[in-house]
Amino acid sequence: MDRWTEIELFVQVAELGSLSRAAESLGLSNAAASRHLAALEERLSARLVQRNTRRLFLTDVGEDFFRRCKPLLGELRDAEAAVNEAVIKPTGLLRVQASLSFSMNVIAPLLTLFNERYPDLRVEIVTSNRYTDLLENGIDVAVRNREFENDSAITVRRLAETKRVLAASPQYLQRHGTPRTPDELAHHRLLIYNLANHPNELRLTRNGAVTSVPVQGVLEANDGQVVRAAALKHLGILMQPLYIIHEDVIAGRLVPLLTEWELQRLTINIAYPTRRHLPAKVRCFVDFLVEQFAVNDFERRWTA
Repeated sequence: MDRWTEIELFVQVAELGSLSRAAESLGLSNAAASRHLAALEERLSARLVQRNTRRLFLTDVGEDFFRRCKPLLGELRDAEAAVNEAVIKPTGLLRVQASLSFSMNVIAPLLTLFNERYPDLRVEIVTSNRYTDLLENGIDVAVRNREFENDSAITVRRLAETKRVLAASPQYLQRHGTPRTPDELAHHRLLIYNLANHPNELRLTRNGAVTSVPVQGVLEANDGQVVRAAALKHLGILMQPLYIIHEDVIAGRLVPLLTEWELQRLTINIAYPTRRHLPAKVRCFVDFLVEQFAVNDFERRWTA
Protein backbone atom coordinates (compact mmCIF):
# COMPACT_ATOMS: atom_id res chain seq x y z
CA MET A 1 0.00 0.00 0.00
CA ASP A 2 2.87 2.40 0.75
CA ARG A 3 4.34 1.85 -2.71
CA TRP A 4 0.94 2.43 -4.33
CA THR A 5 0.44 5.64 -2.35
CA GLU A 6 3.97 6.81 -3.10
CA ILE A 7 3.56 6.36 -6.85
CA GLU A 8 0.04 7.82 -6.83
CA LEU A 9 1.31 10.85 -4.95
CA PHE A 10 4.30 11.30 -7.24
CA VAL A 11 2.10 11.23 -10.38
CA GLN A 12 -0.25 13.78 -8.81
CA VAL A 13 2.70 16.03 -7.89
CA ALA A 14 3.99 15.86 -11.47
CA GLU A 15 0.56 16.63 -12.95
CA LEU A 16 -0.44 19.36 -10.51
CA GLY A 17 2.98 20.92 -9.98
CA SER A 18 2.32 21.23 -6.27
CA LEU A 19 2.90 18.94 -3.30
CA SER A 20 0.10 20.53 -1.26
CA ARG A 21 -2.45 20.20 -4.09
CA ALA A 22 -1.39 16.59 -4.67
CA ALA A 23 -1.80 15.88 -0.97
CA GLU A 24 -5.27 17.46 -0.97
CA SER A 25 -6.38 15.41 -3.98
CA LEU A 26 -5.42 12.19 -2.20
CA GLY A 27 -6.76 13.18 1.22
CA LEU A 28 -3.29 13.36 2.82
CA SER A 29 -1.77 15.94 5.11
CA ASN A 30 1.18 17.92 3.75
CA ALA A 31 3.46 16.23 6.26
CA ALA A 32 2.32 12.75 5.22
CA ALA A 33 2.73 13.65 1.54
CA SER A 34 6.29 14.85 2.19
CA ARG A 35 7.11 11.60 3.99
CA HIS A 36 5.73 9.47 1.14
CA LEU A 37 7.69 11.41 -1.48
CA ALA A 38 10.88 11.24 0.56
CA ALA A 39 10.39 7.49 1.10
CA LEU A 40 9.96 6.97 -2.65
CA GLU A 41 13.15 8.89 -3.45
CA GLU A 42 15.07 7.02 -0.76
CA ARG A 43 13.86 3.64 -2.03
CA LEU A 44 14.87 4.54 -5.60
CA SER A 45 18.08 6.26 -4.49
CA ALA A 46 17.24 9.13 -6.84
CA ARG A 47 16.05 12.71 -6.61
CA LEU A 48 12.74 12.92 -8.51
CA VAL A 49 11.56 16.40 -7.56
CA GLN A 50 13.43 19.65 -7.10
CA ARG A 51 11.99 22.57 -5.18
CA ASN A 52 12.91 26.19 -4.76
CA THR A 53 11.12 29.06 -3.06
CA ARG A 54 8.94 29.72 -6.09
CA ARG A 55 8.12 26.41 -7.76
CA LEU A 56 8.46 22.65 -7.96
CA PHE A 57 9.79 20.76 -10.97
CA LEU A 58 10.84 17.24 -11.97
CA THR A 59 14.44 16.19 -12.49
CA ASP A 60 15.38 14.36 -15.68
CA VAL A 61 15.13 11.08 -13.81
CA GLY A 62 11.78 12.21 -12.39
CA GLU A 63 10.46 13.02 -15.89
CA ASP A 64 11.37 9.55 -17.13
CA PHE A 65 9.85 7.90 -14.05
CA PHE A 66 6.64 9.91 -14.52
CA ARG A 67 6.29 8.83 -18.15
CA ARG A 68 6.56 5.21 -17.09
CA CYS A 69 4.34 5.45 -14.00
CA LYS A 70 1.38 7.33 -15.47
CA PRO A 71 0.15 4.61 -17.89
CA LEU A 72 0.78 1.91 -15.29
CA LEU A 73 -1.30 3.81 -12.76
CA GLY A 74 -4.08 4.18 -15.34
CA GLU A 75 -4.05 0.44 -16.00
CA LEU A 76 -4.30 -0.32 -12.29
CA ARG A 77 -7.24 2.06 -11.92
CA ASP A 78 -8.95 0.47 -14.94
CA ALA A 79 -8.44 -2.96 -13.42
CA GLU A 80 -9.98 -1.86 -10.14
CA ALA A 81 -12.91 -0.23 -11.94
CA ALA A 82 -13.56 -3.37 -13.99
CA VAL A 83 -13.73 -5.53 -10.85
CA ASN A 84 -15.96 -3.02 -9.07
CA GLU A 85 -18.35 -2.75 -12.03
CA ALA A 86 -18.67 -6.52 -12.23
CA VAL A 87 -20.14 -6.71 -8.75
CA ILE A 88 -21.91 -3.37 -8.39
CA LYS A 89 -25.37 -2.74 -9.86
CA PRO A 90 -25.49 -0.01 -12.53
CA THR A 91 -26.47 3.26 -10.88
CA GLY A 92 -26.58 6.96 -11.65
CA LEU A 93 -27.71 8.77 -14.80
CA LEU A 94 -27.49 7.29 -18.31
CA ARG A 95 -27.77 9.88 -21.11
CA VAL A 96 -29.02 8.39 -24.40
CA GLN A 97 -29.18 10.37 -27.64
CA ALA A 98 -31.40 9.31 -30.54
CA SER A 99 -33.75 10.80 -33.11
CA LEU A 100 -37.24 11.69 -31.92
CA SER A 101 -38.71 8.91 -34.09
CA PHE A 102 -36.38 6.22 -32.76
CA SER A 103 -36.90 7.42 -29.20
CA MET A 104 -40.69 7.28 -29.55
CA ASN A 105 -40.99 4.08 -31.58
CA VAL A 106 -38.24 1.93 -30.06
CA ILE A 107 -36.61 3.23 -26.90
CA ALA A 108 -39.64 4.54 -24.97
CA PRO A 109 -41.65 1.28 -25.27
CA LEU A 110 -38.66 -0.68 -23.89
CA LEU A 111 -37.96 1.57 -20.91
CA THR A 112 -40.40 -0.15 -18.54
CA LEU A 113 -38.60 -3.47 -18.93
CA PHE A 114 -35.20 -1.77 -18.71
CA ASN A 115 -36.22 -0.01 -15.50
CA GLU A 116 -37.45 -3.27 -13.99
CA ARG A 117 -34.03 -4.82 -14.59
CA TYR A 118 -32.00 -1.81 -13.46
CA PRO A 119 -34.12 0.11 -10.95
CA ASP A 120 -31.17 2.14 -9.63
CA LEU A 121 -30.34 3.57 -13.06
CA ARG A 122 -31.98 6.79 -14.26
CA VAL A 123 -32.32 7.44 -18.00
CA GLU A 124 -32.31 10.77 -19.79
CA ILE A 125 -33.32 10.72 -23.48
CA VAL A 126 -31.77 13.51 -25.57
CA THR A 127 -33.62 13.69 -28.89
CA SER A 128 -31.65 15.04 -31.82
CA ASN A 129 -31.55 14.37 -35.55
CA ARG A 130 -28.05 15.82 -35.90
CA TYR A 131 -24.82 14.09 -34.95
CA THR A 132 -23.17 15.83 -32.00
CA ASP A 133 -19.90 15.15 -30.22
CA LEU A 134 -20.66 12.53 -27.57
CA LEU A 135 -17.77 13.42 -25.29
CA GLU A 136 -18.32 17.18 -25.42
CA ASN A 137 -22.05 16.82 -24.77
CA GLY A 138 -21.81 14.21 -22.02
CA ILE A 139 -23.69 11.54 -24.01
CA ASP A 140 -23.18 7.96 -22.84
CA VAL A 141 -24.84 6.18 -25.77
CA ALA A 142 -26.18 7.37 -29.13
CA VAL A 143 -28.26 5.63 -31.79
CA ARG A 144 -27.15 6.66 -35.28
CA ASN A 145 -27.50 5.66 -38.93
CA ARG A 146 -23.90 6.11 -40.00
CA GLU A 147 -21.77 2.99 -39.85
CA PHE A 148 -18.49 4.54 -38.72
CA GLU A 149 -17.20 7.53 -36.76
CA ASN A 150 -14.29 9.75 -37.71
CA ASP A 151 -13.23 9.74 -34.06
CA SER A 152 -11.39 6.57 -33.00
CA ALA A 153 -12.52 7.29 -29.44
CA ILE A 154 -16.05 6.22 -30.44
CA THR A 155 -17.10 2.57 -30.76
CA VAL A 156 -19.90 1.69 -33.22
CA ARG A 157 -21.98 -1.48 -32.94
CA ARG A 158 -24.58 -2.56 -35.49
CA LEU A 159 -28.17 -3.10 -34.32
CA ALA A 160 -30.19 -3.68 -37.49
CA GLU A 161 -30.91 -2.70 -41.05
CA THR A 162 -34.11 -1.01 -42.20
CA LYS A 163 -35.70 -0.33 -45.55
CA ARG A 164 -36.68 3.16 -46.61
CA VAL A 165 -40.07 3.26 -48.30
CA LEU A 166 -42.33 5.57 -50.26
CA ALA A 167 -45.85 5.66 -48.80
CA ALA A 168 -49.02 7.73 -48.73
CA SER A 169 -52.45 7.56 -47.14
CA PRO A 170 -55.33 5.83 -48.99
CA GLN A 171 -57.19 9.16 -49.05
CA TYR A 172 -54.27 10.91 -50.78
CA LEU A 173 -54.07 8.14 -53.39
CA GLN A 174 -57.81 8.28 -54.04
CA ARG A 175 -57.54 12.02 -54.66
CA HIS A 176 -54.26 12.16 -56.61
CA GLY A 177 -53.79 8.67 -58.03
CA THR A 178 -51.10 6.06 -57.41
CA PRO A 179 -47.70 6.49 -59.09
CA ARG A 180 -46.75 3.45 -61.18
CA THR A 181 -43.22 4.48 -62.20
CA PRO A 182 -40.53 6.59 -60.50
CA ASP A 183 -40.95 9.32 -63.15
CA GLU A 184 -44.58 9.80 -62.12
CA LEU A 185 -43.41 11.05 -58.71
CA ALA A 186 -42.65 14.39 -60.38
CA HIS A 187 -46.42 14.96 -60.63
CA HIS A 188 -47.10 14.22 -56.96
CA ARG A 189 -46.93 16.15 -53.69
CA LEU A 190 -43.84 14.95 -51.85
CA LEU A 191 -42.98 15.23 -48.15
CA ILE A 192 -39.23 15.47 -47.67
CA TYR A 193 -37.01 14.84 -44.66
CA ASN A 194 -34.32 17.41 -45.40
CA LEU A 195 -31.56 15.98 -43.19
CA ALA A 196 -31.29 12.88 -45.36
CA ASN A 197 -28.35 12.48 -47.72
CA HIS A 198 -29.37 14.15 -51.01
CA PRO A 199 -32.93 14.93 -49.86
CA ASN A 200 -33.94 16.33 -53.27
CA GLU A 201 -32.89 13.25 -55.22
CA LEU A 202 -34.35 9.76 -55.09
CA ARG A 203 -32.15 6.87 -56.17
CA LEU A 204 -34.22 3.75 -56.72
CA THR A 205 -32.96 0.28 -57.65
CA ARG A 206 -34.74 -2.60 -59.38
CA ASN A 207 -33.06 -5.79 -60.61
CA GLY A 208 -29.70 -4.05 -60.58
CA ALA A 209 -30.95 -1.06 -62.58
CA VAL A 210 -30.67 2.34 -60.89
CA THR A 211 -32.80 5.37 -61.67
CA SER A 212 -32.40 8.84 -60.19
CA VAL A 213 -35.40 11.13 -59.79
CA PRO A 214 -35.11 14.81 -58.78
CA VAL A 215 -37.82 15.74 -56.29
CA GLN A 216 -39.15 18.93 -54.76
CA GLY A 217 -41.32 18.85 -51.70
CA VAL A 218 -44.60 20.50 -50.91
CA LEU A 219 -43.28 20.14 -47.35
CA GLU A 220 -39.74 19.82 -46.00
CA ALA A 221 -38.96 19.11 -42.34
CA ASN A 222 -35.95 18.17 -40.24
CA ASP A 223 -37.89 15.58 -38.24
CA GLY A 224 -39.48 12.36 -39.44
CA GLN A 225 -42.46 12.73 -37.13
CA VAL A 226 -43.49 15.97 -38.84
CA VAL A 227 -43.31 14.26 -42.23
CA ARG A 228 -45.25 11.24 -40.92
CA ALA A 229 -47.98 13.43 -39.38
CA ALA A 230 -48.41 15.30 -42.67
CA ALA A 231 -48.71 12.03 -44.60
CA LEU A 232 -51.34 10.75 -42.17
CA LYS A 233 -53.31 13.94 -42.88
CA HIS A 234 -53.19 13.14 -46.62
CA LEU A 235 -50.81 15.93 -47.62
CA GLY A 236 -48.53 13.84 -49.82
CA ILE A 237 -46.04 10.98 -50.32
CA LEU A 238 -43.27 10.48 -47.77
CA MET A 239 -39.93 8.67 -47.93
CA GLN A 240 -39.07 7.28 -44.51
CA PRO A 241 -37.32 4.32 -42.83
CA LEU A 242 -39.79 1.51 -42.26
CA TYR A 243 -39.21 1.54 -38.50
CA ILE A 244 -40.92 4.95 -38.36
CA ILE A 245 -44.07 3.97 -40.27
CA HIS A 246 -44.20 0.18 -39.76
CA GLU A 247 -47.31 0.29 -37.55
CA ASP A 248 -49.03 2.73 -39.93
CA VAL A 249 -48.42 0.33 -42.83
CA ILE A 250 -49.68 -2.67 -40.85
CA ALA A 251 -52.81 -0.74 -39.85
CA GLY A 252 -53.45 0.47 -43.42
CA ARG A 253 -53.04 4.14 -42.52
CA LEU A 254 -50.19 4.37 -45.06
CA VAL A 255 -49.78 2.39 -48.28
CA PRO A 256 -46.27 1.52 -49.59
CA LEU A 257 -45.66 2.63 -53.18
CA LEU A 258 -43.42 1.44 -56.03
CA THR A 259 -42.62 -1.65 -53.95
CA GLU A 260 -40.74 -3.31 -56.82
CA TRP A 261 -38.19 -0.50 -56.51
CA GLU A 262 -35.94 -0.09 -53.48
CA LEU A 263 -34.42 3.00 -51.88
CA GLN A 264 -31.04 2.77 -50.21
CA ARG A 265 -31.38 1.00 -46.86
CA LEU A 266 -30.21 2.44 -43.57
CA THR A 267 -28.17 0.73 -40.87
CA ILE A 268 -29.13 1.45 -37.28
CA ASN A 269 -26.08 1.53 -35.05
CA ILE A 270 -25.30 2.27 -31.44
CA ALA A 271 -22.29 4.46 -30.64
CA TYR A 272 -20.52 5.05 -27.34
CA PRO A 273 -17.15 6.35 -26.13
CA THR A 274 -14.43 3.73 -26.47
CA ARG A 275 -13.04 2.63 -23.12
CA ARG A 276 -10.98 -0.33 -22.08
CA HIS A 277 -13.59 -1.02 -19.42
CA LEU A 278 -17.06 0.24 -20.21
CA PRO A 279 -19.03 1.80 -17.36
CA ALA A 280 -21.62 -0.71 -16.16
CA LYS A 281 -24.52 1.60 -17.09
CA VAL A 282 -23.34 1.80 -20.73
CA ARG A 283 -22.59 -1.90 -21.02
CA CYS A 284 -25.97 -2.97 -19.65
CA PHE A 285 -27.90 -0.58 -21.95
CA VAL A 286 -25.99 -1.65 -25.07
CA ASP A 287 -26.48 -5.34 -24.23
CA PHE A 288 -30.16 -4.70 -23.48
CA LEU A 289 -30.79 -3.04 -26.86
CA VAL A 290 -28.98 -5.80 -28.75
CA GLU A 291 -31.03 -8.40 -26.88
CA GLN A 292 -34.35 -6.62 -27.51
CA PHE A 293 -33.62 -6.16 -31.21
CA ALA A 294 -33.19 -9.94 -31.43
CA VAL A 295 -36.22 -10.76 -29.25
CA ASN A 296 -38.51 -8.44 -31.22
CA ASP A 297 -37.05 -9.45 -34.60
CA PHE A 298 -36.85 -5.79 -35.57
CA GLU A 299 -34.58 -6.26 -38.59
CA ARG A 300 -36.89 -8.79 -40.23
CA ARG A 301 -39.92 -6.58 -39.58
CA TRP A 302 -38.19 -3.50 -40.99
CA THR A 303 -36.80 -5.18 -44.12
CA ALA A 304 -39.79 -7.41 -45.04
